[in-house]
Amino acid sequence: SDRTRLANRIVDLRTNTSQSIFRVQSGISSFFREYLRGQGFMEIHTPKLQGGATESGASVFKVDYFGRPAFLAQSPQLAKQMCISADFGRVFEIGAVFRAENSNTHRHMTEYTGLDLEMAIDEHYHEVLRVLDGLFKFMFKKVYENYRHEIDTLKQHFPHEDLVWLDKTPIIPFAEGIRLLNESGWRDENGKPLPEDEDLGTRDEIQLGKVIKQVYGTDYYVLDKFPAGARPFYAMPDPNNPKITNSFDIFLRGQEILSGGQRIHDEKMLTKQMERLKMDPNTLDEYMQGFAWGAPPHGGGGIGLERMLMLLLSLGDIRHATLFPRDPKSLPAKPVVKQLRHPEASTLHPPWEGQDRHAAGMELPSVEMLIANYGDASNTSWLEPRTEIWRDDATGAAVGFVPHQGYAITVGDPLCHKSQYARTIAGYLHYIKKERGIKPLWLLCGGDTEEVLSSHRFDWRTFSVAAEQRLDPGNNPAVHDHDIQRKIRHASKEGVKVHDYPLGTPVPAEIKKKIDGRIQDWLANRKGKQVHLTDIHPWQDEAHRQYHYTTDKDGKIVGFVIMAQLSPDHGWQVKFSLDFPGAPSGAIEMLVMHALSQVAAGGATSVTFGGGASSKLTPGHNLKGTRIKVLSKAYHAIATELKLTAKSEFREKLGAQDDPIYVCYPPHGLGPGGVKAILTFFEDTEDPNS
Repeated sequence: SDRTRLANRIVDLRTNTSQSIFRVQSGISSFFREYLRGQGFMEIHTPKLQGGATESGASVFKVDYFGRPAFLAQSPQLAKQMCISADFGRVFEIGAVFRAENSNTHRHMTEYTGLDLEMAIDEHYHEVLRVLDGLFKFMFKKVYENYRHEIDTLKQHFPHEDLVWLDKTPIIPFAEGIRLLNESGWRDENGKPLPEDEDLGTRDEIQLGKVIKQVYGTDYYVLDKFPAGARPFYAMPDPNNPKITNSFDIFLRGQEILSGGQRIHDEKMLTKQMERLKMDPNTLDEYMQGFAWGAPPHGGGGIGLERMLMLLLSLGDIRHATLFPRDPKSLPAKPVVKQLRHPEASTLHPPWEGQDRHAAGMELPSVEMLIANYGDASNTSWLEPRTEIWRDDATGAAVGFVPHQGYAITVGDPLCHKSQYARTIAGYLHYIKKERGIKPLWLLCGGDTEEVLSSHRFDWRTFSVAAEQRLDPGNNPAVHDHDIQRKIRHASKEGVKVHDYPLGTPVPAEIKKKIDGRIQDWLANRKGKQVHLTDIHPWQDEAHRQYHYTTDKDGKIVGFVIMAQLSPDHGWQVKFSLDFPGAPSGAIEMLVMHALSQVAAGGATSVTFGGGASSKLTPGHNLKGTRIKVLSKAYHAIATELKLTAKSEFREKLGAQDDPIYVCYPPHGLGPGGVKAILTFFEDTEDPNS
């Protein structure tokens, strides 16, 4: 698997496939230098430590520079322009680029190699575009001429067609590209045509690539004249239309590989532009000084080497094109010892430790306290009325289950310290089998519980069809996502306001009543078959929940989010996120982003949206090939019928990552009756029409 390959990178780099990738990468760098030197460019080496803010609004890595704040450069842009101001004429660089953006996608790295150039312009910014177009075609031609053997080797593992490009590259105005998309029937996620003054999202770029391939027959093209709102402060406005800029993006196989254009070279215009964007010119003194002394008209662009390689060879993931990948999950820190939220509810050292609990008159700690100490999202379902709780009398550990059609449907991990899982599970299973006489099934448990159940002691069969969708609220890439921020601005303009009831603050009865009424509106508005783990009971365990809601300009409640406090390891759960009927567009995005920022401000580093269905069944332990095929086929049919795998693009933009959770069952314990019990267990029990 990709994960195994990257976890054993040195071994993977010994393969013919990996070595072919990096031979081609080496060739691209050489051809980049060869072409630009032939065009009169000089290679430069710009500093990667800078003292000022970033030039384009991208997040930067902060470093301690002898007790003073500094940053890793997120591009050589400013230094390139300073060289043009110093009459270098034409310059290029191959160097490291750093982006402190929490983007866990197939095409983003926190460190990558930039191929950058900048040049003085004589008459028109398309002079830059002509150089870049010639450069790309030179590199494409040279790669296919010099690395055919490597490309054919790669195609065995990454099947793809050779790149198609035209002698005359299509240069399409941005507005025309949007019209092509809209005329093809493409719509945004709200079902509306794309606006001509907003930047494209990734999914829009990919779709436009398909449309252009059909219309022009090419994998390589240019979008020109980008809207001003989609460009950094130094982009030169079009002289005839200030709403657009003399800037362009170059695309390969439907994804952007270069962003470039003409820069503002007039100091007064640059200062005015920075002030308009509420930037302080004083933070970029050295940069601004170059323009004060006079600078020629100029422009340029930057290529991500690894992204270009990924798209050229159709590798599918930029990590395959990166020697030693660096993404937000790289360089993991050693785990910090975390304190229990309720030390008096410890299962390792219960209050009655060393004495008889009954004789001492001590009660078992509440399930709510155990969830706050040891729980994950699935454990919050134990507060539902249908759930029974088994307790370990010696430690206070708990396991929740629902008796259902002759089965004990057990959900989530045991509520105790992980070192006690084996003991707790053994005691619970003995109770279920001997005292209750029903069959156990275990659902939505984490990897540690799955390891215990699949061990030689229990020998259960395991597989995964779901995952917790976790994110770090303090490193939220959605704060830089254009689409989400546009929606939030729209909601703000519509008069949407956020209201909070933090942890420990009681929600007034009149607010509860209004929210309950809106929940009934939401329930009545649902359509189709509902599949979920819990019904909506907003006022359970209020001591471990905080509440956020939005109102519209008329004061009507239009959205509601509940954040449930979990164990210190798991942080918080977005327990419910309800976009009520009639809510203005962007209201729910505003509310969720606000709720995440609130828990982040409190020090939270982990939030889960709860379990979400996976696209396919992944075997765990003790399953044979025939059984895997049968279960996979059954899951595919169920997931298709119930549309379980419709993923939330919003959650992906928040940086949510899948953490697998498992279905576990004893030998011969999952026949047709067990499958039926699981399916009916998740069916809707709160039908507003019944």
